[in-house]
Amino acid sequence: MKAYCLNKISSVALATLKAPDTTVSDINDADSILVRSQNMAEMELGKNILAVARAGAGVNNIPIEEYAKKGVVVFNTPGANANAVKELVLCGLLLSSRDIIGGNKWVNEHKDDEAIAKDAEKAKKEFAGHEIYGKTIAIIGLGVIGVMVANACQGLGMKVRGYDPYLTINNAMKLSKDIVYFESIEEAVDGVDFVSIHVPLSEKTKGMINKDIFAKLNGATLVNFARDALVNEDDLVDALSKGEVRKYVSDFANPRVVNLPNAIILPHLGASTEEAEDNCAMMAIDELKDYIENGNITHSVNYPDVHVGPKEGFNRVCVLHKNIPGAITKITSTILDYNSNIISFANKSKGEYAYSIFDVEGKVDENRISEIDGIIRVRII
Repeated sequence: MKAYCLNKISSVALATLKAPDTTVSDINDADSILVRSQNMAEMELGKNILAVARAGAGVNNIPIEEYAKKGVVVFNTPGANANAVKELVLCGLLLSSRDIIGGNKWVNEHKDDEAIAKDAEKAKKEFAGHEIYGKTIAIIGLGVIGVMVANACQGLGMKVRGYDPYLTINNAMKLSKDIVYFESIEEAVDGVDFVSIHVPLSEKTKGMINKDIFAKLNGATLVNFARDALVNEDDLVDALSKGEVRKYVSDFANPRVVNLPNAIILPHLGASTEEAEDNCAMMAIDELKDYIENGNITHSVNYPDVHVGPKEGFNRVCVLHKNIPGAITKITSTILDYNSNIISFANKSKGEYAYSIFDVEGKVDENRISEIDGIIRVRII
């Protein structure tokens, strides 16, 4: 693997690279790219680039559909920053419950007062809050982060409700048995003290937290460390004025929400820890190495995940292709034309794209496979 870094990548993660794997200073010498936040929309990729790995979960800065058409696999690192986000969500719950920010501001404004200790005893009643112990929280979205938040809240003595129509078996097994699962979001949020959102942003989820949801609340705190567009801000303004939402805590600053009353807005700090940056970069490097060296795809956002283990002493034929009828039959026939033996085969599709891996004993004609209709990229390892 020869990776080109578009952003400053964790030195801890880069130190794990051992020769012949390395980073390169010229993108023309690279077969892969490591990126964090740089916008790649206008970037020209050389023909040698096989894959791009985003050291983080969001891939809005990467033209994933364009890269899919070129046979460039795009990876992200879901869950690598989960603990960092979980801890900040807990911080958000506490900041909204206790007026810690107001109290700290008062101290800074009176730091030159010789009688600050005495005056603080009188002033502190202005910053009184309430405890989260015993309160009810609805966790909307039970992916890696949502499950961690749910379990942590349960451990802090909160009553936890969960909702996720796409809950996986793996995540369900990690969920505390004391967490109550609801079949609808409306039931989950009805009458709770807190709502915490942990779903990905898509056309389907955009604005999903709206007036219909707010109508089920009665002075609850809404915590959003997922994506700002999940919340309908017009409806949020109305809900705050009606008292349906007591406070709004978000990790996404924009001109509108920063001026809302009873809002605590942070500058996208969710994954901003040294540990999270190290974890994301190490996962990204591992994904690239496994794809470059073994052809395995794990955590791709534009191609299906296919994992068949390490490459052994035979040809591994990796084919990125359109998900169309007859493609696999034609690839197989081309391989068998040379009396080669297909030892194993794996294939998965994702929307209009598919990925196939053939382990082959004998000759393989890469050019002939490339000429098959629907083939995007062929690589023999």
